[in-house]
Amino acid sequence: MKNITVIFAIACLILISGCKKNNMNENPFLVAYQTPFGVPPFDKIDTTDYMPAFIEGMKQEKEDIDRIVNNTEAPDFENTIYAFDRKGNLLKNVSKVFDNLNSANTNDQMQAIARNVSPLLSKHRDDIYLNEKLFARIKAVYEKRSEMKLDSQQLRVTEKFYNDFVRRGANLDPAHKDQLRELNAELSLLSLEFGENLLAETNKNFKLVIEDSADLDGLPQSVIDAGAEAAANAGIKGWVYTLSKPSMIPFMQYAKKRNLREKIYRGYFMRGNNGNANDNNEIVAKIVNLRAKKARLLGYQSYADYVIEENMAKTPANVYDFLRKLWKPALPMSVKEVAAMQKIIDREGGQFKLQPWDWWYYAEIVRKEKYDLDDAELRPYFSLDRVRNGMFMVAGKLYGITFTKRYDLPVYEKEVETYEVKEADGTSLGILYLDYFPRDGKGAGAWCTDFRSAVWEKGKRIDPIASIVCNFTKPTANTPALLNWDEVTTLFHEFGHGLHALFTQGNYYRTAGDVPNDFVELPSQVMENWAGDPDVLRAYAKHYKTGEPIPETLIAKIQKSGLFNQGFETVEYIAASILDMDIHSVRDSLQISVGGFEKQSMDKIGLIEEILPRYRSTYFSHIFDGGYAAGYYVYIWAAVLDADAFSAFKESGNIYNPELAARFRKYCLAESGNNDGMIQYQKFRGKEPSVEPLLIRRGLK
Repeated sequence: MKNITVIFAIACLILISGCKKNNMNENPFLVAYQTPFGVPPFDKIDTTDYMPAFIEGMKQEKEDIDRIVNNTEAPDFENTIYAFDRKGNLLKNVSKVFDNLNSANTNDQMQAIARNVSPLLSKHRDDIYLNEKLFARIKAVYEKRSEMKLDSQQLRVTEKFYNDFVRRGANLDPAHKDQLRELNAELSLLSLEFGENLLAETNKNFKLVIEDSADLDGLPQSVIDAGAEAAANAGIKGWVYTLSKPSMIPFMQYAKKRNLREKIYRGYFMRGNNGNANDNNEIVAKIVNLRAKKARLLGYQSYADYVIEENMAKTPANVYDFLRKLWKPALPMSVKEVAAMQKIIDREGGQFKLQPWDWWYYAEIVRKEKYDLDDAELRPYFSLDRVRNGMFMVAGKLYGITFTKRYDLPVYEKEVETYEVKEADGTSLGILYLDYFPRDGKGAGAWCTDFRSAVWEKGKRIDPIASIVCNFTKPTANTPALLNWDEVTTLFHEFGHGLHALFTQGNYYRTAGDVPNDFVELPSQVMENWAGDPDVLRAYAKHYKTGEPIPETLIAKIQKSGLFNQGFETVEYIAASILDMDIHSVRDSLQISVGGFEKQSMDKIGLIEEILPRYRSTYFSHIFDGGYAAGYYVYIWAAVLDADAFSAFKESGNIYNPELAARFRKYCLAESGNNDGMIQYQKFRGKEPSVEPLLIRRGLK
């Protein structure tokens, strides 16, 4: 508690200094946004605005809670459940802006604010969910819900809030509540520290600097140009390649110098594991042990049990069973892929055994030899602008919506694009932000988030403000941004999340668009199916220079190569999913080092040495600072749903089938939070999903 007191004192000093710098009324968070569509006024927000807004936001939310608790009327839906759902608007606004920018455009000051405010927010949240008088009112409505003539959505939000309080410790005795507070405060800081370390390890601590042009042997000119531009931007002579995927992957695919491929890949898979100031081993161990302790405190055997109870899978046993069924056919497929690549090495007189840093290079050779398909041959047809317009076209044909680029909306970085999204009749749906390229202050990967969620308020819909953040291949002085196939499908994927946010309907923040973690990837992954459909490719894949559509021969090769590298992709993914499950199934505490535990986990399932899990523990951002703890499996769980869903469109003979699109939008997007995930899916499909389309798509059957 002493640390929190000190931090609170620091926060107050920051608040005072903020007041000296600006009148509080000038803080853009503390007044209604005077911007088109009510988007955040990024052009007016200064770093010094955040802490005063956080402090004021927590103060206002506490006042909202006090009004509920001190209400002398008997608890009912309006004065308790609805009032709780509408609490804390200021805190919600500042948190969304700060959290999103701290991931997409951070700096030292932002990270310092995050470290200061994190324990304050943890205490604030615990003060709410461990408030006995507040819980008593929530519980009173919950226990009499069947007598209150509530509609289905009022019942659902009441049950959700009651369950939230229970899962956050409301039924614990005072001593255990204090213990939970300490665990939550420590975990919040550890997750922040993990993410900051990983950002430094990815964007700052490693660069592959090439001074001799002979070391560029094998690289396409576009990759050479990108390396030269990165070097120039860094003030370095020569060529620079980094650990961001758009820089690293092409280098791994084409660089003939094996020692350099090993160097950059070691830089990647040793992130957070270098024994330096950004080492994550101790942090991972602490997080795992504290999560296990928290789960036990709340009455669960493990943290995995605690998390998965809320998901469609329900139990860790069901997740393990599902993953093992896919692992069994995938592992032999990856062994065959190893043999094919080793054959090439031996044919070339390599006299070495395939290693993980060789995979991309020799897989590219296999793809060229077996399918006559080269990544460099595809890229000219996938300029970023055309891919973006292609996904807009698909959404338009499916749902009748339009996207109009706006030039008058404030953005947090000059290269960010904004679009107004409308229904066919011109009705507003919301705003979409698109942030494409890597930068030093941006985390790795791609994600979709929002600056404002959709909800109905007093008979009027509050439109969402969605944001898609990526790390794609940058344009160079000579070419626009030309995407590889993985980047193409990633943009369609994140756009699917964006459509989910834009289409969401609901009367309550708690339930509108709220779905189980293993449903959440359905809206995103289903869009990837359209990205590679031949009819869709013909419409958007056009050469960036000539405008010529992608040749039919290339489309045929893309379709034929659909099973390319599926053993590797499935195995590395499932390996990471099982590592996540294993580490969150710990019931007491880790008895060995993080690395030792990871080795045991991978040895147990027989992971071959040529493949590493997609994420190793010290850089597994999804599970240690990204909200997917005991949940990385959800991508392939949802893949069953998305493959089954798209098969419905294919079987209908029209991939834009308007009836199916309307049903999918209604039940799996707009009303997705109205009931359990499987119930919503069955409303769309008319039956339970089949695993067959996924097995066929991945060549596992």
